[in-house]
Amino acid sequence: MRVHLVNPSNNSFGTAVITPRWLFVLAAATPRAAGDPILVDESLEQIVPESILPGDIVGISVHTGNALRGYQVGQMARRRGAWVIYGGIHATLYPEEVLELGAAHAVVKGDGDIAWGKAVMDCIAGKLDSIYEGGRIEGSQFLAARWDLMPANKYMWASVQTIRGCPKRCSFCSVWRTDGQQPRQRQYQRVIDEIATLRRMGFRFIALADDNFYPVTLTDLRLAREQNNIAKLEELTSIRTERFQLMEEMAKLPKDMVFFTQMTMEAAEDGEFLDAMRKANIKGALVGIEAVTPEGLKAVFKDWNCSGDALVKQLKTFKQHGVHVLGSFIFGLPTDTPSTFDATAEMALKAEITFAQFVTMTPFPGTVDFARWEKEQAKNPTLVGGVPITRYWMIPSDIRPKMFTPHPSMSSDEIRERTQKAWDRFYSWHPTWQRSACTPNLRARIAFILLSKLYRQMYAGTGISTDSVRRKKSKRWARWTARQCMKLFHATPMPELKSPVWDIEFQPGMGQAACDGNGGADMPEPCAVHTEN
Repeated sequence: MRVHLVNPSNNSFGTAVITPRWLFVLAAATPRAAGDPILVDESLEQIVPESILPGDIVGISVHTGNALRGYQVGQMARRRGAWVIYGGIHATLYPEEVLELGAAHAVVKGDGDIAWGKAVMDCIAGKLDSIYEGGRIEGSQFLAARWDLMPANKYMWASVQTIRGCPKRCSFCSVWRTDGQQPRQRQYQRVIDEIATLRRMGFRFIALADDNFYPVTLTDLRLAREQNNIAKLEELTSIRTERFQLMEEMAKLPKDMVFFTQMTMEAAEDGEFLDAMRKANIKGALVGIEAVTPEGLKAVFKDWNCSGDALVKQLKTFKQHGVHVLGSFIFGLPTDTPSTFDATAEMALKAEITFAQFVTMTPFPGTVDFARWEKEQAKNPTLVGGVPITRYWMIPSDIRPKMFTPHPSMSSDEIRERTQKAWDRFYSWHPTWQRSACTPNLRARIAFILLSKLYRQMYAGTGISTDSVRRKKSKRWARWTARQCMKLFHATPMPELKSPVWDIEFQPGMGQAACDGNGGADMPEPCAVHTEN
């Protein structure tokens, strides 16, 4: 009996930008009695069916974007006589679907850090339940990943998680419903230990795979004071203090390290926090801008963001404090007009953000947008290939619509074409070369340009392009670019690097629980906000 952990994907590039963290955390959570698991990341290479033997245990994590491929893997594994266990955001939201269509024996819902180990041990004992409730565990129970099982020279960036949950209520995001609005913070000492492990291995680029790295805003603190809510103020102050403690310790790590995270726009008002990020070598952050008009922001429940010139000023504030922005924009909102696309691309260039992503409006399960859309569709259901469009993840990709919700004034083709032009304009050679000037030397500048092109091509190959010829060409280009990027991102290992000695007690669930079968890992996909864009 062997344990296989599979990250499903229809797109294999041979190399990947960021490690799928859940895969390696779940490996750490696998009970010692089951041996070291076999890890399969299909974004690198597809799984080999013959590697699955009768009696093996196959763990599969699915989000909405890879659910259909995940079900195909599960069906294959079950036909070969293996036990099939699912987890992830999509499995948490639709456990019955996974059991029926994914050929699952069991589903782990919520956090798997503890529940996964129990499911494996029950499987070994022959008494597997159909549902395991992982719930929302405390930050002290988050497990460090088994990076020793990572294949060499396959990933450009490693990933470390410092916090789960987000206090916001964005209409397009499910994180606040699945991971909760209460930030659950991992002890900063454990974060630093894991980062040191990765630098010893040769990783100096690390993504902080958090739902929201900036969980407490200055407005939150002000409101708690004005309401004289002492308990809330103390709670928020404690979370904020530990954020600063983490960044203070990160600043002591080797100076060649580069970190990237994601956070809300409100951090632009907090110069002290941004300065601490810069000192900690957190060079950049994905920031959800979403829309450039007040109407668009209201449509996604994000009207605390600025628009127009105020937005440009806010975004420039990040750069002034040494934090580069990957701005995320959504097209296809009901308030969008044909002029929105050019205006958005123009604003992104004017604000001097370092990277940008332009995605089309997609209603994801667990979100306010999806619930509203599903209710509307119930009145007059739309079928595609016999499948309700509200279950679009079950529609084969070759006939799956590129957009699912009708727009009041534009066709899906027009939205897609205008989105494509926004990508092309932002990532054309001249502005990309200008943005690369933010790097310290020529080698880094080349890496910046290649990574920009790789980011653009990977998106072109996974949803924007419509014809198969263009998609295949995009994948070939992405594979070549990824290989070149890998060479540039490689760093010399630092085996001599020592972790600090912490004066804290070792708490249960902080790294050793897996040894006796009580461990588990985060089945939900890493890197955070469940926009899946």
